[in-house]
Amino acid sequence: MFKKILSFLMMALPLMAVEKPRAIVIFYTDDLGYNDTSTYGCENVPCPNLDKLADEGVLFTDAHSTHSVCTPSRYSLLTGEYAWRRKDMRILPGDAKLILPTREERATLPSLMQQAGYRTGVIGKWHLGLGRGEAPTNWNHRISPGPNEVGFDYSFILAATGDRVPCVYIENGHVVGLDAQDPIEVSYTEPFPGEPLGSTHPQLIKPWAHSNGPQHNCAIIDGIPRIGYMKGGKAALWKDQDMADRLTDQAIRFIRESAAMDKPIFLYFATNDIHVPRDPHQRFKGKSGMGIRGDVTVQMDDCLGRLRAALAENGYEDCLFIFSSDNGPVINDGYFDGSIRDCKGHNPVAPLGMGQYKGGKLSGGKYGIMEGSTRVPFVVCWPGHTPRGEKSPALLSQVDLARTLAELVASPVPEGALPDSRNILPALLGQDATGAPYIIECGHGSTLALRKGKFKFYRGRNKTSQLFDLNVDLQETRNIAPQNPELAKELDNELQELVK
Repeated sequence: MFKKILSFLMMALPLMAVEKPRAIVIFYTDDLGYNDTSTYGCENVPCPNLDKLADEGVLFTDAHSTHSVCTPSRYSLLTGEYAWRRKDMRILPGDAKLILPTREERATLPSLMQQAGYRTGVIGKWHLGLGRGEAPTNWNHRISPGPNEVGFDYSFILAATGDRVPCVYIENGHVVGLDAQDPIEVSYTEPFPGEPLGSTHPQLIKPWAHSNGPQHNCAIIDGIPRIGYMKGGKAALWKDQDMADRLTDQAIRFIRESAAMDKPIFLYFATNDIHVPRDPHQRFKGKSGMGIRGDVTVQMDDCLGRLRAALAENGYEDCLFIFSSDNGPVINDGYFDGSIRDCKGHNPVAPLGMGQYKGGKLSGGKYGIMEGSTRVPFVVCWPGHTPRGEKSPALLSQVDLARTLAELVASPVPEGALPDSRNILPALLGQDATGAPYIIECGHGSTLALRKGKFKFYRGRNKTSQLFDLNVDLQETRNIAPQNPELAKELDNELQELVK
């Protein structure tokens, strides 16, 4: 009863009464599926810290990344622009050039947070390119432009993904621990003579890390074959088992230093977990009931708990904390790591059994266009502003976070910035169960789908209309377009107008 009264009172508060949070944190996981944690129903993967976050805030059952793969979702999150509007958008190689606008070119979420007086930080996976110009990236000098030029005061990043070279950390544009006498060279076209490769030196590979295809069979770093070729930089190479701790340590350092400056903070913390290669620290091995993929999920949850503890210890209890994932799940994505065997039939996008949807299972996953491809875990907690322990069926898209947060902190958005982003603060805070009037989902093949209420429409193979009523067909198995031609045409026309 108390919870219902509190929720009613909070919904009655005018938005003008909402003050700026002292901290805003986006905790962004990688390839985490809807049903990959205990919080969303997976009993074999205990995530007590995420469970606690949901108990103290709002768990969303119909929230989406904008794309079913990583680079485009991250682009949309930070720019408030659908990535499919760019013809060159794709999963970037590790030596790609920066695709985000700098502060001088166009405002983004981090630069708008700076404008509002927040100290901004990005820690973890970047995968949005570094540097500009025609020449190959020079990893041995300051790499610019990058996160700092986009709007982050502090950056400690992986250039791309854990399975791509270069396998080094980059702090404020400089490779961490680089020996000038051992310069880094990176190539995505030709191997370097004499350097061991997964295809030529299988004896150097960790037992679980053998590639299941040619893409992940190039440079061997820390016993794991990667995508791309790398030479030099031996002193700067990361250790995969230490990565989660190293990134979390840097985030805690950022929090402590910001507290010492008496600055409010905006932190974008992007984990490598549970993306491949999955090499959990020794203390997490065997801690789940589903092998290496479950173990790195438990590791991810530990990072979440450490981060929230550091926020509380350093005076950032007034924190708007957002937890989500960049796209839907994939179980086996490059290595024979035992994930299929150890998942024991686990479906990372099912069961659902929450919200307005009655039972049923999602379909799809990373790279696809079905609901499991972009419907992701999404939990929001802001003490005193979000109800406790609520589940919300509100329709959300990560593209709307940029404008929502900018307007929350009263940072004026220049004309032309955040073009696709809308203010959805009432839904984000659990005060509106409807959410966005529509969202657009995108698959890896650039297929676009319109979600509007319970309906989903897209053009399938041979341009045939695909229309589904998700209230009764969450798995998208029954195309109702032939029986509802007028509705299909209406949604098709609306989608075409929106993508202009």
